[in-house]
Amino acid sequence: MTLAELARAGRSPQLPIRLDIAGGLELHSLLRVLPGQRYVGVARWQGRKVLAKLLVGGKAERHFQRELSGARALHEQGIDSPALLAEGSLQGQGGWLLFDFLEGAESLWDAWRHVEHEAPLSDGQQDVLGEALAAIGRLHLVGLAQEDLHLDNLLRHGSRLQVIDGGGIRAESPGTPLPRDKVMANLGVFFAQLPAELDPFLEELLVHYLLVNGEHALPLEALEKEIARVRRWRLGDYMKKIARDCSLFSVVRGAFGLRAVRRDAEAGLERLLQAPDAALEGGRYLKQGATATVADVAVEGRRLLLKRYNIKGLLHWLTRFWRPSRAWHSWREGNRLEFLGIATPRPLAVLERRFFWLRGRAYLITEYLSGQDIIARFKPYLDDPDGAGTPPEVELQALDRLFAALIRERISHGDLKGFNLFWQDGRWTLIDLDAVCQHRSQRSFARAYARDRARFLRNWPAESALHQLLDQRLPQVPGTCPERG
Repeated sequence: MTLAELARAGRSPQLPIRLDIAGGLELHSLLRVLPGQRYVGVARWQGRKVLAKLLVGGKAERHFQRELSGARALHEQGIDSPALLAEGSLQGQGGWLLFDFLEGAESLWDAWRHVEHEAPLSDGQQDVLGEALAAIGRLHLVGLAQEDLHLDNLLRHGSRLQVIDGGGIRAESPGTPLPRDKVMANLGVFFAQLPAELDPFLEELLVHYLLVNGEHALPLEALEKEIARVRRWRLGDYMKKIARDCSLFSVVRGAFGLRAVRRDAEAGLERLLQAPDAALEGGRYLKQGATATVADVAVEGRRLLLKRYNIKGLLHWLTRFWRPSRAWHSWREGNRLEFLGIATPRPLAVLERRFFWLRGRAYLITEYLSGQDIIARFKPYLDDPDGAGTPPEVELQALDRLFAALIRERISHGDLKGFNLFWQDGRWTLIDLDAVCQHRSQRSFARAYARDRARFLRNWPAESALHQLLDQRLPQVPGTCPERG
């Protein structure tokens, strides 16, 4: 196959592929694909395993030069990164870069996933983030910036941390420290991707950076503003992606339906997506209501939750056909919560049945939640006869963090009964997102939060010790609850 043919191979070309470049290259697996533009994967070349970056399409020459200059800049400035073994380009077809394959390497993103649910800035979290910030400091000290700065572009290999993705490297001032404005912008990109609950520890985390690169004073307030700005942009960009066909989501919409699916789940969900009603009938019903039917379904040995939003009749349809379905609302807000680090079952797919664009039945597929709801979880502590039994502190602290996150992001749930809050993997997880809303104004959020807080406390009798304990602990928004004496 030629590079020109690869450019037409689409998102999932048949592997392995033998390419007539660099004396013969056999591509065995793909790690990243931008159809018609970029194919990154593991290949065999001259009897050895390599990482191949193949740039094709109309922008290939520009992308190739960017990747090449970035890879060279890393090596010229002594930054640990995979060795560039071969590179080349063909006029009108594209280019290639072959790198040493780092067998057994672990990205800092994978390391972070092992510790991300621990208490904010635990020792494990500090180890991962400190390692990343030291690497960023080394880049900045020699005048380099990684514009696509995230934990997946930093690899642990042996005893060294390797910087990858030369396409994101910018040599602003090679050999001399990066200017402060560039440092602030680059650090803003990095910190904006971390959970916002780490913000109070920003100064402590910066120590890891300053120990490597102390060229500039880094004003905390200015950095916090930059982080907030990048976070707003990232959230807005992500919320656009969930509604369009891209590398993360497969989206098809037309006059007779809408289908949005996470790409990494699409193949396994295909049969369910083709016949969701049959899957409901073959599953275990959890709810059979007039407006919603919910079932636990098995797909290739994996448990999923399938929710169908029903149309009760003509009058109900007349109130629903012209606006986004409740399934779409839950899909959107589930992805928003996950992006913001607020636990909820991962939304996997959404379907809307349409007739000439007029909406009818809709379906939502999410991961199955096997935890225990807070009503059942806290039942042993309700009206403890000795007055000494309280829920475990770790669970209360997790509840504190959940409510603090909702306040920070100005998110209301709309129906915070205990059956919509589950304990799983050391976190409280929100379900039933039909009424979730991220408020633009503090005033509207304060009213909604007051209702959420009051509804949550009504899960237990007002005179109970448990109700009073939670009432004391739950954070308040000024003006929504009476001041305590």
